[in-house]
Amino acid sequence: MKPHHDSPATPVAPPMGKAAFFDIDGTLISTNVVHAYGYYAMNEGSALGILGRTLKTAASLPLFGTLDLIDRKIFNEFFYRSYEGLTEDRLLTLCEDMFEDVIQPAIFSKAQDLIDEARRAGCRVVLVTGALDFTMRPLARHFGADDLIANKMQFVSGRAPGKVIPPIIEGANKSNVIREYCEKHGISLMKSHAYSDSASDYAMLTVVGRPTAVNPDLRLRALARSYNWPILNVR
Repeated sequence: MKPHHDSPATPVAPPMGKAAFFDIDGTLISTNVVHAYGYYAMNEGSALGILGRTLKTAASLPLFGTLDLIDRKIFNEFFYRSYEGLTEDRLLTLCEDMFEDVIQPAIFSKAQDLIDEARRAGCRVVLVTGALDFTMRPLARHFGADDLIANKMQFVSGRAPGKVIPPIIEGANKSNVIREYCEKHGISLMKSHAYSDSASDYAMLTVVGRPTAVNPDLRLRALARSYNWPILNVR
């Protein structure tokens, strides 16, 4: 009589976690990447250099606005050229002051409540932004976020050449980095949340199972209504 062998048990996959992915500019704070650069430009270098960067930035504002409306990726590539020549040490020092002077006063009154709600729901809190990582690290600490996905500035011999390390974190590409993040950390996309104020983040919102429009622009408000997404105002 042949010995009886139990068939091997089918391995049970561990339950997948969930995350809440938050855009920052316009969603959690009222400032944007241009305000951050303006602070750096006016506080780094010689008086003549500061004046030159300030005037150049002011002259470029209409172009920045147009590019942002047309293509967020092109806007980022063009905008970050403004950082050319700024020193890494000074930028890392200024980012803490800039948080206190510019970003913290611009945090929307109910932004922390929104993040706390996601935490109570068992979500990992992840900030996803086209801003620079060193600029947003103090804000991530302030909110108690678990992770920050942001653009990283290139530095050569301690100075910025005006380029970010690819891939650029921007509207359409945010969905790719969110998908990769979930795969890496064993997080379910369908159980996860995403929050944004802009229609440029449409891909980011649709890649998760639970999108929410926060302080939405006109295009995103229309999309949210057509898809029956929740609409929140945290100002």
